[in-house]
Amino acid sequence: MMEQVPGALGTSASLALRLGQTIFSSASLLFMCLDVEFYNYTSFSYLVTVMALVTPWSVSLALIDAYSVFIKCLPRQPRVLLIVIVGDWVYSKTLSFLSLAAACSTASVTSLLVNVGTPYCWSKLCSRYQFSAAMAFLSWFLSFASTLFNLWLLPSL
Repeated sequence: MMEQVPGALGTSASLALRLGQTIFSSASLLFMCLDVEFYNYTSFSYLVTVMALVTPWSVSLALIDAYSVFIKCLPRQPRVLLIVIVGDWVYSKTLSFLSLAAACSTASVTSLLVNVGTPYCWSKLCSRYQFSAAMAFLSWFLSFASTLFNLWLLPSL
């Protein structure tokens, strides 16, 4: 019998982590894409690309967690759990580090644009970029946390 690790696949904490990832990555994507000038900077385009990959992955795992929590039926077959956990470990870990890199590069470019002055970035626009980077950091944190929780579930298979 598997132990219930808080935050592992099929728990309400995991559902909360996945919903948080989805909300924060969608918010990051939304606030970056509200301006059509974001594609002029490579780091902003990179953030949009990574968040466009993070969002569907988080939604799909949130649906699995929601099914497990509300129907009270976690897929207990070790093979199914192994596929989800290894897929989460490989895909989410990769996306986690990519989203951290995108958030850091976006934050640094935004900081540079703010320090240069208004010809490159108006205050409203730069605040949107900063908010987008902050949402990407929060999405990264939740993604990394849920990946670690699912990694703890792996030895019990």
